[in-house]
Amino acid sequence: MPNLALKLRQIALLWFLALGLSAALVGAGRRWPDSLTPAAGPIWTLLLLPPLAMALWLLGRWTLPAPGQEGQSEAIPHEQH
Repeated sequence: MPNLALKLRQIALLWFLALGLSAALVGAGRRWPDSLTPAAGPIWTLLLLPPLAMALWLLGRWTLPAPGQEGQSEAIPHEQH
């Protein structure tokens, strides 16, 4: 049970940090002198760069099984009968 309380406390802390960041961004947006005109280049970069970076990271860590070990996972050892 103490582990659950710790996890709930961590979630609450993260939630409050996100709420504070959101409030700060709203406050900054209200004080901004001019409205921002959307530009296609930065928007597409912000939309596509994180998934592309994640895909490249996953492909870099991807390993294929050695010959003769198809269908077996290293995380869960299988018994040989």
